[in-house]
Amino acid sequence: MAETKSARVIAVANQKGGVGKTTTAINLATAMAATKKTVLIIDLDPQGNASTGLGVDRSAREVNSYHVMIGEAGLAESVIATTIPGLHLVPSGVDLSGAEIELVTFERREQRLAEALAGTLAAYDYVLIDCPPSLNLLTLNALVAANAVMVPLQCEFFALEGVSHLIKTIERVKQAFNPGLELQGIILTMFDKRNNLSDQVAADVRDFFGDKVYKTVIPRNVRVSEAPSHGKPVLLYDMKCSGAEAYINLASEVLKRERELRA
Repeated sequence: MAETKSARVIAVANQKGGVGKTTTAINLATAMAATKKTVLIIDLDPQGNASTGLGVDRSAREVNSYHVMIGEAGLAESVIATTIPGLHLVPSGVDLSGAEIELVTFERREQRLAEALAGTLAAYDYVLIDCPPSLNLLTLNALVAANAVMVPLQCEFFALEGVSHLIKTIERVKQAFNPGLELQGIILTMFDKRNNLSDQVAADVRDFFGDKVYKTVIPRNVRVSEAPSHGKPVLLYDMKCSGAEAYINLASEVLKRERELRA
C-alpha cells in the first residue's frame, strides 16, 4: 500500500525582529519549489512582509490567515498561487494583529492552526510558517502545528541571548502541546565577512549548537534587501548574487537534512 503523502511543517521563528526570518522563508520556499517540491507559505505575521515579498497585492488578501485563525475560512479557501510554480501562499491581513485578543476567548486556542492544517497536508511537500517577531499566541499556534522549528539568527552580539529564550519556549511547547516538535536547524544570517564580530558570533553559535547550525551562511547582501520592494524573492530578482546562491545552497542542505530525518 502506498504511503500517504503528508507535508512536513516547519515554523520559521525568532522572537527578535530584523533577523532575516521572512527573507529566509520566501527564498527557501522558492528554492525548494525550484527542485519540484510543492510548498505552502503561511504568512502569520501581521506585517504581511512575506505576502509583499512574493508580490501579492493587498487587494488579493481578502481571505487570509486571520480568517483561518478565527475560523471564518478554511485553509484551502485562503490559499493563493504565487508567480512561482509549485509555491502557494496563505497571505496575512491587517486584522491578524487583533487576532490574539480574539483568540483568548476560544477553546483550544493554541491548536487553531494545527486543526486548520490537518486537511491540507496531503497537498504539499513542505509548509513553511513565517512567524511574527514575538513569542505570542500566533507563534505558539505555529509551534503547535509544526514538526520542526528553523531559527534564523543574525550574526550580532546579542544573538545567542535571544535564541536561548526561544529554545526554552520550544521545550515548553514540546512538553505541553507538541511532543514531536524538534529544532530543525539554525541559520546564520546577515554575515559580514569584513566584520570580526560575525566570525566570533558564528563560532560561538556553532560551539553551542553544534550540528544543528547549517553550514550555509547567509551574507549581508544589497540585492537581498532590494528584492522585496520589487515583490520578488532574491532568487528571481538576481539569481547570480551571493545572497541568492546562499539560499540555493541552504535549500540543498535543508532538503538533505530532511531526507536523513525521514530515512
